[in-house]
Amino acid sequence: MKGSAVPYLTFYGHGKEAADFYAKVFELEQRNIQKYGDADFPSPPEAADYLLHCHLQKGEFQIMLADSVDKQPESRRHGLSLTVQCENEEEAQRIYDGLRAEGEVLMELQEMFWGAKFGKVRDKFGFVWDLNCEKEE
Repeated sequence: MKGSAVPYLTFYGHGKEAADFYAKVFELEQRNIQKYGDADFPSPPEAADYLLHCHLQKGEFQIMLADSVDKQPESRRHGLSLTVQCENEEEAQRIYDGLRAEGEVLMELQEMFWGAKFGKVRDKFGFVWDLNCEKEE
């Protein structure tokens, strides 16, 4: 395989809000944004402002996302968390604080037995993020 896995997150009409949120929290650049209404892609008229594709990036860290025109499932997302290896404790704290705003703390950001600072947050869109920061030596 070449490179790393890039998460592609699906939303149901909240893609633009999510793109703005993640760009702010992770300090990412919005590199490519395309709406359903701007593309020759079959979709209902009410989805014209939905995101067909969005690519956010800073260095090697990337997130992609889109809105689905399907009905949103009623169950919460589960079985997957997205791990972010933070550069330092300040970055870990900043991201943790941003994700927990309107979200849910699953594990406080704290010192762990494996020699790192770690925290787990479910963001306001239902995605779970594991933040890990190796100890600075």
